[in-house]
Amino acid sequence: MTHRSRDVAPSAADLLTPTPAQLRWQRGGLGVFFHVGVNTFAGKEWSDGTLPPEIFDPTDLDADEWVSMARDLGATYVVLTAKHHDGFCLWPTATTEYSVASSPWKDGKGDVVTEVADACRRHGIQLGLYLSPWDRNAPQYEDPAAYDEFYLAQLRELCTNYGELYELWFDGAGSAGREYAWDRIGAVIEELQPQAMVFNMGPATIRWIGNEDGLAADPVQYVTDQADLNNYDDDVVTSAQARYLPPECDVSLRKGWFWQEGEEPKSLPHLLAIHDRSIGLGAGLLLNVPPDRRGRIDPADSARVQELGEALRARFGDPRAGRLESEDDAVEDDAVHVDLDGEAIFDHIELAERLEEGQHVRSHRVLLEDGGELAAGGTIGVRRIHRLPEPVRASALRVELVGDGAALEAACVHDATGAPVPDLAGAYRAPTEVPES
Repeated sequence: MTHRSRDVAPSAADLLTPTPAQLRWQRGGLGVFFHVGVNTFAGKEWSDGTLPPEIFDPTDLDADEWVSMARDLGATYVVLTAKHHDGFCLWPTATTEYSVASSPWKDGKGDVVTEVADACRRHGIQLGLYLSPWDRNAPQYEDPAAYDEFYLAQLRELCTNYGELYELWFDGAGSAGREYAWDRIGAVIEELQPQAMVFNMGPATIRWIGNEDGLAADPVQYVTDQADLNNYDDDVVTSAQARYLPPECDVSLRKGWFWQEGEEPKSLPHLLAIHDRSIGLGAGLLLNVPPDRRGRIDPADSARVQELGEALRARFGDPRAGRLESEDDAVEDDAVHVDLDGEAIFDHIELAERLEEGQHVRSHRVLLEDGGELAAGGTIGVRRIHRLPEPVRASALRVELVGDGAALEAACVHDATGAPVPDLAGAYRAPTEVPES
């Protein structure tokens, strides 16, 4: 399958299947967000574009520490807030003086985007950039035509100067009722970064899950009629055209998105529950870990992320692959036999759906050979993880699938480690509330 150009209108069938770039992004699964800027130094989550650029002055910025932390967690990509809503740019842009070039950091000669991009190359991590459409500093913002030119110039700089981009993050906050030049924005992306995933707005190829708690719900459907992605504050769908738009769940390690003194990271059980209810349900997860005023990762945050990585490796680091046995690759309302190649003791089951021709599984059950049910749920998607309430011993499983042309791509089990299981409601349910931190 070749990449679909944004300049060529896809067919109705194409809209329901992933591009290779979308599928690559989905299989990546976990990313790490870095919110840093003038807000970090002012103790603010949101600022109005009037904070002086001189306050941006990290004493020991270490992008290698940020990116290596993400790598060790198991992330495949990072996203940096190159420009948040306040308009302060973390690169020396030619479009405005409201940037690192006007700060004392490195005598105005620094470039945070370059430092993160270089660290990503050194550590084998993909780079994503957040470029807020809403800009509370730019005087051009009040003139849509002038601002479109301003924004396109910023986007072109980011898409040209920092290597291949994995994701472009367009946050819709503050943009209710505002229409940007999305056709021209899409053309720049198609010209310069055609493989980049586009989050949430304009020529989007991935969508927001709808909350900032990191929680998806079952079913996680990749084909959606949520076509009006350009209005962040409006849930009304204005078009019934369905398209393949897998979701990304975003959540911060802390209460806020920018580093604030006195805040503490979420507990390990809370973070594991978020993992189960995002990646474990077939969505992507973007976990924010905000650098502090030194430009370093807060020691408490670093320790918690290390704990999370260790816990995930303990649960998923050494899977027992299952061999799928089915005469016709799992037809509607049929079952797939999973041979575990000998007896295994496990407390997690992981399934993956074949997605090249689209998402088809509507519901499924995982059974023992004697018919005893271990887990059940709706969609499977790129991955579905069932955490069992207690370890199970078995040499084979049966997976019942319901869906039009539904087919499994893979199945495996993860050995029970004896580690305490966090207090979760169930292996496949998607709770409506966030677990307590």
